[in-house]
Amino acid sequence: MGIVIGFVVIFGCVLGGYMAMGGHLGVLMQPWELVIIGGAGVGAFLIANPMSTVKDAGKAIMEAFRQDVPKEQHYLETLGVLHSLMRELRTKSRNEVEAHIDNPQDSALFQAYPLVLANTDLTNFICDYCRIIIIGNARPFEIEALMDEEIHTIKHDKLKSYHALVVLADAFPALGIVAAVLGVIKAMGAIDQSPEILGGLVGAALVGTFLGIFLNYAVVGPLAQKIKIVRDKKNRLYIIVKQTLLAYMNGSLPQVALEFGRKTISAYDRPSIDAVEQSTLHGADAARSAA
Repeated sequence: MGIVIGFVVIFGCVLGGYMAMGGHLGVLMQPWELVIIGGAGVGAFLIANPMSTVKDAGKAIMEAFRQDVPKEQHYLETLGVLHSLMRELRTKSRNEVEAHIDNPQDSALFQAYPLVLANTDLTNFICDYCRIIIIGNARPFEIEALMDEEIHTIKHDKLKSYHALVVLADAFPALGIVAAVLGVIKAMGAIDQSPEILGGLVGAALVGTFLGIFLNYAVVGPLAQKIKIVRDKKNRLYIIVKQTLLAYMNGSLPQVALEFGRKTISAYDRPSIDAVEQSTLHGADAARSAA
């Protein structure tokens, strides 16, 4: 919703201010200038990026429009599934715990936390490190280094679309100049025409420069920044898992280890201790009922 409101403000102020100072909207209607700039931008985007990044950019734009970031329930369920797994690790045999992490889709423990189970990458991340804990040979600092490397890789992959769109945004002013130069070339071909016609052609050429700069700073650039914010917040879930499991490996009780994870959440989004306790109790009851 914020993106839509922002675009309304941008277009309203730019076009409204232009009209208020006596400008005519018809002069700005230069579809072929937009075809040159937009077509060159899309073509360059396809050349520079693999198809996986192109598809992910579309997905990321939809996430940005929907403000698809973790809500309190996402954090509560992430902490809840970690609490349940840590209790299983403390009280159950290796075979019983492996039944959950080898096939989380059929696990009553994971089914009690549907938002976590729906996030396949996060579920796999949790299961992989719980499996390492079960093996028991790895030391906490080794696991921390491995987690840091994997989280860095995940962040790099998730932000590929952001970096690609930033490059595209930075290219638009230059592409606007290309469109403007082509317009000037067209105008020079009509140098023998009347000043009124020649002025219109030069004005149309300058629209290309305007569009290039406008698309960079008012459309694609801000949209890319929004994608970065959304993806960074989604990656925060992995940090929660990391800090919680490391605290557990260093000897903390499950409920104490959860506090290590909870404290990594932004203060604006962080659920209260009471909410976490209620969520873990509810999740444990749900898991027992499903079992």
